[in-house]
Amino acid sequence: MTIDFAVVPVAGLGTRLLPATKSQPKEMLPVGRKPVVQYVIEELARNGVKRVLFITGHGKESIEDFFDVDQELIEFLRTRGKEDQLAALEFERNDIEYAYTRQREQLGLGDAVRCAEPFVRNEPFVVALGDSILGLHGQSKAVERMVQICIERDAEVVVAFEELESLDEVVHYGIAQPGKNLGGDLFELVDVVEKPSPSEAPSQLAVASRYVFRPSIFEYLKKTERGKGNEIQLTDAMRKLLADRPGTGIGLKLPKGEERYDIGNFPSYFKAFTDFALADEEHGAAYRSYLKSLLGN
Repeated sequence: MTIDFAVVPVAGLGTRLLPATKSQPKEMLPVGRKPVVQYVIEELARNGVKRVLFITGHGKESIEDFFDVDQELIEFLRTRGKEDQLAALEFERNDIEYAYTRQREQLGLGDAVRCAEPFVRNEPFVVALGDSILGLHGQSKAVERMVQICIERDAEVVVAFEELESLDEVVHYGIAQPGKNLGGDLFELVDVVEKPSPSEAPSQLAVASRYVFRPSIFEYLKKTERGKGNEIQLTDAMRKLLADRPGTGIGLKLPKGEERYDIGNFPSYFKAFTDFALADEEHGAAYRSYLKSLLGN
């Protein structure tokens, strides 16, 4: 069995990044040379994904346009003698089939994933949030490992987690309740607590925007009522699944070098852009020199 189908939710409004997101999706904001969602798709392609379903919403048409082959632009570059710039469009040739469906109402991540059921049917699938990059330039191989874990251990859900630097940060994330260690960076996932207080947090392991599910998750999403923010929370459905089917959830702790860049607010966006710009092969050194002069170091 292989798992080569990924669901990429991109329907969120990105209100924490206003006004930058007023007329463009947050997933299309540039980080270094590329928009956020391009890194996500290139990561998935490197991890063996062949089919991607975007869960879009109002105002997200530019994401669909971006992944089309733009023959007019290609011909323009060729006729103007700018063939060297065609390399920037190589992502259009990724061996991936794209499909799009809309989340018609803003009802949260759980509802967005539920929109994928007619397309997923009875096969396991990956969920990769379209506003989060794993690893510098999206070089993470976590999804490939998660797929292998799901198959080899017959897991119902596999979730990537990142260890937070401070306990105070747990209030922003879904936090793992780990069970027994399964060797190395794997652990039994007993529960996930959504945005707990520091005193209530069962760990400092935060959900890192990558999941592998079997279709059983849809059964629980259908039964999940609106929770925080009056939205259907994916975490709530996962909790019910893990409670009903103990031992079927596995957490993978991300290794160093595969940290998450969550483009959900301005501080994390600024950090991501700076890290990626500094790592740019052509312009990174000059940018680093500029920052040093600016900071007086």
